[in-house]
Amino acid sequence: MKRNTITHEFGSDPEAEMPPSQESDHQLSVATTLMQQGIQQQQAGELTTATKSLQQSLQLFCAAGDLQRQAQVLAFLALTAYTIGDYKSTISYSQQCLSLKNDQSDLLVEMQVLSHLGNAYRHLNEYDKAIEFLEKCLKLTQQMRDKRSQVAALNNLGLVYKASGKFTQAIEYQQQSLEIVQELKDNWGEEQVLKNLGNAWYALDDYPKAIAYYEQCVKLARTLNNTRSATQVLKNLGHACYTLGDYAKAITYYEERLQLARQIQDKRSQEQSLGSLGVACEALGDYNKAIKYYEERLLLAREMKDRRSEEQSLASLKGACYALGDYAKAIQYEQG
Repeated sequence: MKRNTITHEFGSDPEAEMPPSQESDHQLSVATTLMQQGIQQQQAGELTTATKSLQQSLQLFCAAGDLQRQAQVLAFLALTAYTIGDYKSTISYSQQCLSLKNDQSDLLVEMQVLSHLGNAYRHLNEYDKAIEFLEKCLKLTQQMRDKRSQVAALNNLGLVYKASGKFTQAIEYQQQSLEIVQELKDNWGEEQVLKNLGNAWYALDDYPKAIAYYEQCVKLARTLNNTRSATQVLKNLGHACYTLGDYAKAITYYEERLQLARQIQDKRSQEQSLGSLGVACEALGDYNKAIKYYEERLLLAREMKDRRSEEQSLASLKGACYALGDYAKAIQYEQG
């Protein structure tokens, strides 16, 4: 998943999805082997190597005039480019794939490339085009009665509407996505959709609803051992509680985030959590505890050689010391 997108992929066993060509032609056999190799490399995260294997495979299938296999390879090239973040190449590969339509066109491949087109255009902020392709993708998923792909299409449409500021429509699509993913008992997909719903309600400043979805999301993320996702959501949970004035609960979530960030050695999330904890403690009037968190943040900022965070920590420490009446220490922090 990239930036909350749910992507369409073939199954995890490329050999089962695309059996080796029965053709005796050596060129087709080599092309098929390269395609399967590229798929396995893509799934292993070896994206540059996967691109090379798939491009070599594509050249051989083009020379052999095998349109069906060309379309399959182009779909994988589009997915690989999208995962890298090369959205223009994603669009190029996807459009080439769609231009190969023939009597044996694979609806699954068409659905995938429509999804890749929509997601790529969203990242390029071309929302009308993104909606156009994702709507086509959704219709295909419904035609094929492919509920897993409906979850992805509805979720991704919601992301486009949220990105364009149409939060109500975003929530409508993602709520539909949530209902289907819960019916499928797909915990990984449900966790992603819950996060996106929380984000949409957060953007609408409806913090109680955002908190309700985020709490469900964190619970699922912990069950799935998806620590990084839980760390991201706990940040928003803490901020939502803080905005509502529930500082004690905000501190609970920030501390939980700090603990998880330490587990996965995510220094940036640790630094952010320490800063948030300091602010929340100040809101409760507990300046001594705030200073403790700010000092930890200062040490971490210096370790990370993050000048901006170091300056912010010193400013926070100075303010907290002034609030306590410890002017000597405040001046010490002012001098760095």
